Amino acid sequence: MKKILVLLFLIPLVLFAEEVTVVLDWYPNTNHTGLYVAKDLGYYEEEGLNVEIVQPSRLTAEQIVASGKAEFGVSYQEAVTLARGEGLPIVSIAAVIQHNTSGFAWLKSEGIKSVKDWEGKKYGTWGSPIERATIEYIMKKYGADPSKVIFVNVGQMDFFAGTLNDVFDFAWIFYGWDGVASKVKGIEIEFLPLREIDEVFDYYTPVLITSESLIEKNPDLVRRFLRATARGYEYAIQHPVEAAKILLKYAPELDEKIVVESQKYLAGQYRADAEKWGYQKEEVWRRYAEWLHSTGFLKEMIDVTKAFTNEFLP
Repeated sequence: MKKILVLLFLIPLVLFAEEVTVVLDWYPNTNHTGLYVAKDLGYYEEEGLNVEIVQPSRLTAEQIVASGKAEFGVSYQEAVTLARGEGLPIVSIAAVIQHNTSGFAWLKSEGIKSVKDWEGKKYGTWGSPIERATIEYIMKKYGADPSKVIFVNVGQMDFFAGTLNDVFDFAWIFYGWDGVASKVKGIEIEFLPLREIDEVFDYYTPVLITSESLIEKNPDLVRRFLRATARGYEYAIQHPVEAAKILLKYAPELDEKIVVESQKYLAGQYRADAEKWGYQKEEVWRRYAEWLHSTGFLKEMIDVTKAFTNEFLP
C-alpha cells in the first residue's frame, strides 16, 4: 500500500515537471558531480524539474545559455567577465568551487625549480590569449623573461601524454583532476597554484550561469534549480565516495580511481571557507575584471555587481 501511495505521489511530479537543460563546459568530471547527484537522487524531481545535462557542441556554454537554448550552464569567471564585456547577458549564480584550484605543473624530473626556469621551456597551450597574458604577468613578477617561453599549441592533449612524450614541458592544469591523477598514476609532478602567485588569480572556476532573461521572467525556476543543486554538492561534500559512484554511472568512461580520489579532494574545496556552498564575493569579481581590463582583454570595465548574484542560493 505504501509503495502505491509513493507512486501516486511521484506521477504528478513526472507529468508536470518543468523541462530544464544544463550545458557543461567540458566532458563530465568531478566539477560537475553535484549536478549528477541532484539528478540521480531525485532532488531536481522534488523541485518539479526534469533536468537534462548535456555537453557543449560547436557553441560555448555561455553562448548557448545567452541564446536561451539552455536554462543553465557551467562556465568560469573569466569567460563570464569577457562575455559581459561583449554584451552577452549571462549571470553567475553560484561558485562551484570556492577557490581557484588550477595552476602550472611539470614533471619533477624536468628540473624546474622556479618561474625563472620556465625560460627556454615548452608550454603546452590550448590557444587562449589569456594564457599568454597570465604567463607574461607571472614571469615579469618573478623577474623572468616571458619571450623565452616556447608556446606549443596542443589543444586538448592530456597533460601526461604531453609531458611524458616531450611534447611540452609544463602546462596549466586543474589540481583536482590532473594533480590527483599524478598521485594515482605514481608520477611525480611539481605544482604551482595560481592563487599563491597573486590574489588576483584566486577567481571562481567553475561557476554556474543563467541568463538575465530567465532571472527576470522566472526567478522561481532559478531558485528551485539552485536549491536542488546545492543539495547535490552538499551531498558530494559529505559523501565523496558515494558521489563519485553516481558520477561514474553517467560517465563510465572515466577512470574510477581518479574519480574517487578527485572527489575526496574536492569535498574540501567546493565550499572551503565560505559561509555556504556557491557564495561569491564582489571583491573577487572586481579584482579579476580590473586585471582583464588592465591587460586589454576588457575594452571597458564592466559592472561586476551585474555579473554575479547570491540571491538565489538557499
